[in-house]
Amino acid sequence: MPTHEVFNQVPDIVPFDVAQNPALLEGLHREGAAWAEPEVHELGTRAGGFEAQEWGRLANEYPPVLHTHDRYGNRIDEVEFHPYWHELMKVAVAHGLHGSPWLDNRPGVHVARAAKFYTWGAADAGHMCPISMTYAIVPALRHNPELAARYEPLLGSRTYDFGLREPSTKAGLIAGMSMTEKQGGSDVRTNTTTATPQPDGSYRIVGHKWFTSAPMSDMFLTLAQAPGGLSCFLLPRVLPDDTRNPIRIQRLKDKLGNKSNASSEIEYENSTGWLVGAEGAGVKTIVEMVNMTRLDCVIGSATGMRAGAVYAAHHARHREAFGAKLIDQPAMRNVLADLVIESDAATTVMMRLAGATDRAGTDPAEAALRRIALAVTKYWVCKRAPAHAAEALECFGGNGYAEESGMPRLYREAPLMSIWEGSGNVAALDALRAMGRQPETVEAFFNEVSLAAGADPRLDDAIARLGKELSDLDEIEYRARRVVELMALVLQGAQLVRHGHPAVADAFCGTRLGDDWGIAFGTLPTGVNTTDIIARALT
Repeated sequence: MPTHEVFNQVPDIVPFDVAQNPALLEGLHREGAAWAEPEVHELGTRAGGFEAQEWGRLANEYPPVLHTHDRYGNRIDEVEFHPYWHELMKVAVAHGLHGSPWLDNRPGVHVARAAKFYTWGAADAGHMCPISMTYAIVPALRHNPELAARYEPLLGSRTYDFGLREPSTKAGLIAGMSMTEKQGGSDVRTNTTTATPQPDGSYRIVGHKWFTSAPMSDMFLTLAQAPGGLSCFLLPRVLPDDTRNPIRIQRLKDKLGNKSNASSEIEYENSTGWLVGAEGAGVKTIVEMVNMTRLDCVIGSATGMRAGAVYAAHHARHREAFGAKLIDQPAMRNVLADLVIESDAATTVMMRLAGATDRAGTDPAEAALRRIALAVTKYWVCKRAPAHAAEALECFGGNGYAEESGMPRLYREAPLMSIWEGSGNVAALDALRAMGRQPETVEAFFNEVSLAAGADPRLDDAIARLGKELSDLDEIEYRARRVVELMALVLQGAQLVRHGHPAVADAFCGTRLGDDWGIAFGTLPTGVNTTDIIARALT
């Protein structure tokens, strides 16, 4: 039509290399996994390509469907996925984003895995849930050496083998986790699911689980009340005699986001499970899995923030309003720079946590730092993601509110990481619990941030304020979020001052740790080097 001339619209950012990210690549080298950079770029190019982006779009447009029975009335409890879900899973497994790092002795292997998880997650967030669970189950499963010896090689196999068969007959396994119940949620000690010992050493599990991640998985870790108290069990979907374990999928959850992934309610109808760890030590055992998935919550939030900053900067670079490109207009430059600062801070601390994970097995100080820093960072980075996504979407104006822009999917995904594996209060109180029960974690934290002492007076002042906050135990639970927020900001500031871009570090300390900042993104003070900061998000 002569009236329909399309102009001043933004070209598609795809294809691009998701891994072309200074904060990510600098962390990869700094934390001992420079050897992985070629594979990270390979995965980044694929994640930012037309094919993978289409896989992610359609896997979300056509979410999983539950089939409880077959055409003849037999109970089957199967979840049907869009074929592109399986393509996403194949790539993730082939690149070792699941359990394979635990079978690899190379230095920096968990750092490499974090970078790849971050990069590939830009294609689709939903399928990263079972990938994360499969990664996280391995250290928990090691509480039962016999089960670990049997299943670890398959949990780390780089072959994706979807379908219900007895685990030992498969080329690779995917794992899930089933903890929460309708009456308790995060309060898992109130669980009513029961576990009754059997003569053959197995347990009969009976109960209802309110939120079971990835119900199509080959096996689950679950919590149930045994004679000795709340305990952890491994339940395969198919038993050694090749019969189906009676794990009934009651329904799939209709969620705000994370549409490509299946989340469910399930019923254990005299299901068979095997004890992992000691009776009564269920929380202590499964927390090994929880800690690893908390790391992935941080990674997932950092992935979303990076995507939001990159997409917003790309849009502003090409879109014109009021006679100039958006990226050249002062108010927009303020917003974009603020988004990049937040993204860089999240990515930089994420890579530090991945490094601590690599070293925790042989270095008690790194293990102590990981314990406290994971809880602190999980609270703050995941809490920042929804506001970041909303601001990035707003940079597009009305175009960002349209589904075809991809920004609504990013926005809907953002709150999940703050809820998954313990919502804000749970994460903040867990940080306080770690400090109370393991005083060495406090020492490790201050040793870490003190490495940046003297580099920026605003950071020094914040560290001193934190010391005062922690010395005052009056109503400490009431102040939990305030304390943990300050800890997270101090940790991010220390990492940026030591390792980040100088302009990013200066702006971070002047705003997040200083008093020259507003409430919304885009309230940076004058004098910030927005040019160098925004350049970090341009592809």
